[in-house]
Amino acid sequence: MSLRRRLLLAGLLSPLAATLPSLARAGAQKEEPLADAVRSALAAAIANSAPPKPAFDTIEARLAYLRWLGAMSTRLQRRKAEHITRIEFLETIWYESKRAGLEPALVLGLVQVESGFRKYAISSAGARGYMQVMPFWARLIGDGDAASLFHMQTNLRFGCVILRHYLDAERGDLFLALGRYNGSRGKPQYPNAVFGARKAWLHPDG
Repeated sequence: MSLRRRLLLAGLLSPLAATLPSLARAGAQKEEPLADAVRSALAAAIANSAPPKPAFDTIEARLAYLRWLGAMSTRLQRRKAEHITRIEFLETIWYESKRAGLEPALVLGLVQVESGFRKYAISSAGARGYMQVMPFWARLIGDGDAASLFHMQTNLRFGCVILRHYLDAERGDLFLALGRYNGSRGKPQYPNAVFGARKAWLHPDG
């Protein structure tokens, strides 16, 4: 059963700190009560540890993915100089965003705004990693180890699952879901920043 389907059935469809660079400018997701069924669905979505390797039904789909990977790698090179690290990051972005029913360009835009593509970024509120996930999520739906939020796939999986949760809670309203992700629901600054970054990743040459 897909992550989107599980969340719909649940009723609803974010010691290293001392070494971290400058603070991320992210806000703070707010801890909210979760129904047991929702918590269980989110925890199940996080726990599935499949490797981030996409599968394609057709050669054309695989070629489209490889073209995307090449274009995004070129675009990301100035932020992540090491080729293998850059490709692993993009493969994981694609896999986790598609798994959660999200657009890769949206997730890239969110990562850009939240952390500037810094793996060990931390906000003044304590949000961690690429997608600036708040530590309380590790307690609510993970294994309780907030340090794991600095692991690339773990952070991207939490972030995508949380954004999917907020998007479904807001009945598909991406503006409100992004505000909720940032802890600024209803205010335009954060969603508009993500939308702008998303547009640039959708059209890297224009």
